[in-house]
Amino acid sequence: MQLYNTLSAEERAELIDQAGQQRLTLSFYAYAKIEDPKKFRDDLFVAWNALDALGRIYVAHEGINAQMSVPAENFEAFRETLEVYDFMKGIRLNVAVEQDDHSFLKLTIKVRHKIVADGLNDDTFDVTNKGVHLRAKEFNEILEDPNTIVVDFRNHYESEVGHFKGAITPDVETFRESLPIINEQLQDYKENKNLVMYCTGGIRCEKASAYFKHQGFKNVFQLEGGIINYAKQIQEEGLESKFIGKNFVFDNRLGERITDDIIAQCHQCGKPCDNHTNCANDGCHLLFIQCDECKATMENCCSTECQEITHLPLEEQAKLRSGVQVGNKVFRKGKSESLKFKHSGDLPNTALATAQKTNDIRQKIKVKKTLVGKAEHYYVKAGIGLFTIENQELNLGDKILISGPTTGNQELVLEKMFVNGYEGTQAVAGDKLTFAVPFRIRLSDKLYKILD
Repeated sequence: MQLYNTLSAEERAELIDQAGQQRLTLSFYAYAKIEDPKKFRDDLFVAWNALDALGRIYVAHEGINAQMSVPAENFEAFRETLEVYDFMKGIRLNVAVEQDDHSFLKLTIKVRHKIVADGLNDDTFDVTNKGVHLRAKEFNEILEDPNTIVVDFRNHYESEVGHFKGAITPDVETFRESLPIINEQLQDYKENKNLVMYCTGGIRCEKASAYFKHQGFKNVFQLEGGIINYAKQIQEEGLESKFIGKNFVFDNRLGERITDDIIAQCHQCGKPCDNHTNCANDGCHLLFIQCDECKATMENCCSTECQEITHLPLEEQAKLRSGVQVGNKVFRKGKSESLKFKHSGDLPNTALATAQKTNDIRQKIKVKKTLVGKAEHYYVKAGIGLFTIENQELNLGDKILISGPTTGNQELVLEKMFVNGYEGTQAVAGDKLTFAVPFRIRLSDKLYKILD
């Protein structure tokens, strides 16, 4: 019985190209009691290998978590292999918005202690006692409720390139880190707030929602099927996307675009960019954001040191990385000291900061204002913001408000301004306006004129 891959990733990619058949990238999960995860794993490998299904799958006593690539013509046959198990009858398969035939090039099924590492050792915690599932339309509606707190239960390198407007985005590298942080920060809101959460495909929130119910939170909700299912539903139903930017995914694509907003920056030059890459030095392989220009200049490396190593003979490269543990460095995006703009995508937890100052985490500034334009760029070294004026006009001395899901609400007075590159006193529709901004702005930010 074959329980291993016989082809390399390169050989598999070549065969896929030769076949010329469409493949579907999909994901699914299920929490269930599995008595013998190893046998379960072996049976799945045999069935899926016969269907040319590829992917990265984890199984444990608590269930299954899978991200896969399946030939479109074998999709129904693949579904039948799931229906064999009672706990997967009628299971939702999240099919990716963007398809890539090379999203997975091997079939890897691993037996783990848990399908989602949570760091919990509480026998009284029931993972099946989950929060209320919300579809895209319901999710959009509850986000508008001022009594709602929305939390992103993904890692910092995921929320950096895309997140829901107004979400709390913890600066964590693992799911297990986020649980105690959020629990501590929201202790005062157990009784009277809607705790709404989301993640990529729903599996982390399924466990998180059960955990927070276990901790005594009364109104717990989660986005059904995660961002993947949300993106599909807003397309099918013609809904407004409250999610901005890219959805990070754990396959070779490294992301699928939900909206045109680019809310992150190249970690090497600061240019607006949300394209992930792995350092070409096999002894590093750091995941970071790199624009096309830096990719060409740095030869897909995160630092000049790594670039120099890639020019060495392969034997010398192998010696340098021998015995060196890179481990989770692959996903320590923006944490390397070599990256000049390593903090460029940090998302300050403005909602959490507000929670410590007010009784309403989503309190809005109650001022009369009118929309004037939008942010185009932020020059980090100079501390200068560039805006396009779309309507109305702005004059020297006007009081303005810069507002965005990450920036929050920031008021300034226009004491000095440049219009289309020249110092001026007035900007009108169509003008490019620049002025000093003492904080980082994002492309999702809007510029308002405060009315007396």
